[in-house]
Amino acid sequence: MNAQTPSAATLVGELSLGGGGPTVVVKDCIDVEGTVTGCGSRAFASQPPAARNADLVDALLEAGCRIIGKANMHEIAFGMTGVNGFTGTPVNPLCPDRIPGGSSSGSAVAVAEGLCDFAVGTDTGGSVRQPATCCGVIGIKPTYGRVSRKGLTPVHSSLDCPGILARDMDMLVRGMTAIDPTFVPEKLLHAPKLGRIKSEGVDAEVGDPLVYALMDAYPDMPYDILPSFEAAFDAGMVVMSHEMAQDFGPMLDQGAPFGLDIAARLRNARKITDAQRAEAEAVRTRFTAEVDALLERYDALVTPSLPTVPPTLAEAQDPQNVLSLTRFQRPFNLSGHPAITLPARSNAGLPIGLQIIGRKGEDAKLCAVARWITSCIPLFQSKDRNQ
Repeated sequence: MNAQTPSAATLVGELSLGGGGPTVVVKDCIDVEGTVTGCGSRAFASQPPAARNADLVDALLEAGCRIIGKANMHEIAFGMTGVNGFTGTPVNPLCPDRIPGGSSSGSAVAVAEGLCDFAVGTDTGGSVRQPATCCGVIGIKPTYGRVSRKGLTPVHSSLDCPGILARDMDMLVRGMTAIDPTFVPEKLLHAPKLGRIKSEGVDAEVGDPLVYALMDAYPDMPYDILPSFEAAFDAGMVVMSHEMAQDFGPMLDQGAPFGLDIAARLRNARKITDAQRAEAEAVRTRFTAEVDALLERYDALVTPSLPTVPPTLAEAQDPQNVLSLTRFQRPFNLSGHPAITLPARSNAGLPIGLQIIGRKGEDAKLCAVARWITSCIPLFQSKDRNQ
């Protein structure tokens, strides 16, 4: 890919910070000293500039990276399409008529366009992994709490993780090493033991290529079940909405100019009761234990990244066409396990992907598993998806 002039809808601010290492863009909900943390929202556009860098920005600079811009995003990171009426919608380089994904839309597009070596996004319910799949790049959500959230908006979240998007595993690992000095790359000495999670509601256009590719490489890979998988998706929605209402509800009361869709989501989020939150936390405990138990038998678990190909921009105007996009991703925000998505193409050439989930704290091993898969399964090799 050749570097292009960044469009205003991809990067909302150009910077030149740091050394001569890899070029990086960071999502505009991450503080960079002296710049406004705009969060893709008119409500934040007139806020004072950040007084200091987010911890991960300091880590990037200390690692010698060069930060070249702030990436656009779905407003206040509260949406899955990446469509933004205030800052503009980044154009999906693979499929211009389809959503770029959200909420880390600009981060995914900047990587896919070749504007930077890697990008930093944030992932509360799939917000790194989903746009990565839509735009044909790799995305990782680390173990919850592994990478500092100090200097990120929203301030309070029991789900949100900073993550890396890149075009290949080498650069993704380099990005993880930069934002997390405790990350030590690993190599596998033998094929990983993988378990397929039985997933309902996957379109054949997505499921068939993934299943056949996995069967060719791992003919004996078993299916397994996470009994609380569906409940964890719903619980993740409850927890995220409850926490977003706590952070942004006071701004809504003060008349902050949120977009109509975001204002409506915040109003609905404020209706969540303490009893609903408590029930969601019980699901979190149960589901986390189920995932931990399954990972005692496997090196990693795999699911489709998305249940369908990304909807077109026109289709995405109907919420029913986007509500289930993160059904396989959001549960692992609830449980806190690291997850990575590898992009691929359907038989018709549309974006699809594989999600790989690892044990908590074993992010480097998860990356090693992903590298193994990209080395031995043609569907996930970059030469195939970029044609």
